[in-house]
Amino acid sequence: MKKILVFLFLLPFFNVAASEHKLYSMPGTQVVPIKDTISNKQYELLIKLPDSYEKNKNKNYPVIYYTDAVEHIALLSSASYMIWKDVILVGISWQKDISDELRQKYGVHVSRFMDYTFKKTQNPRHPLVIFGQADTHLAFIRKDVFKFVESNYRTQPNNRTYFGFSAGGVFGVYALMTQPDSFKNYILGSPLDEKVPTLFAQQHADLTNPQSEINVFTSYGELEKERQGPFVDDFVSQLSNEKYKGLGSIEKLVVESYGHSDSSPIVAAHSFKWLKNLQPKSKE
Repeated sequence: MKKILVFLFLLPFFNVAASEHKLYSMPGTQVVPIKDTISNKQYELLIKLPDSYEKNKNKNYPVIYYTDAVEHIALLSSASYMIWKDVILVGISWQKDISDELRQKYGVHVSRFMDYTFKKTQNPRHPLVIFGQADTHLAFIRKDVFKFVESNYRTQPNNRTYFGFSAGGVFGVYALMTQPDSFKNYILGSPLDEKVPTLFAQQHADLTNPQSEINVFTSYGELEKERQGPFVDDFVSQLSNEKYKGLGSIEKLVVESYGHSDSSPIVAAHSFKWLKNLQPKSKE
């Protein structure tokens, strides 16, 4: 009993000691609230500037936009630092102002089931989840996110890249098919097994008669070949068709000995190297 009383007496001091440790924040990264002016939903942008940004006042930088911001910021920051430093990273968060009911039932990431899906379907088991809002989410990125980033940072608007993985990869395929001029480069990691004809049926004319060249990198893990392989292989095969004159580099990566989620670090490294090699040679 005496030991218990002593422990309870000292407990507040333990908590104070623990709370004295500061939380780590990523250097050069800004958290910016942003509202979708179409749907009035609230999001955040995680914006990571290169170390050279403040030094090179006259330089404009390419931008890599990516979904699932919290999940990917550390991975993409590392890939950028090690492979291609001269780029701005802009992560787009999940919806911040979702209802408590949705948050408690599905988690803080629930908006990805709505924002990244393009089929407007209803699932009786999930009546609160409104699937098929990719069109609205893409409009938000094109109207609000691009405007904010390109108005407040020195960017190259004609050199945007999209990075999406899993459901984020499907959203990237949707963007490529419907509004291909949204990005110059598309990195689509392990997109889920949606049916290719459904996506190609939504193809926009700019994909065959483009204003500028578009490049595509896609991948899947060897251990998910049975599920992902036919979709990705067919997708790349169709993109390689001669009618898609707007496509430049089309790269497919099969990550040996890896599955779905655990292939993402390798995809990030390979795709950043691919992306860097596409850039015009520096005159410096």
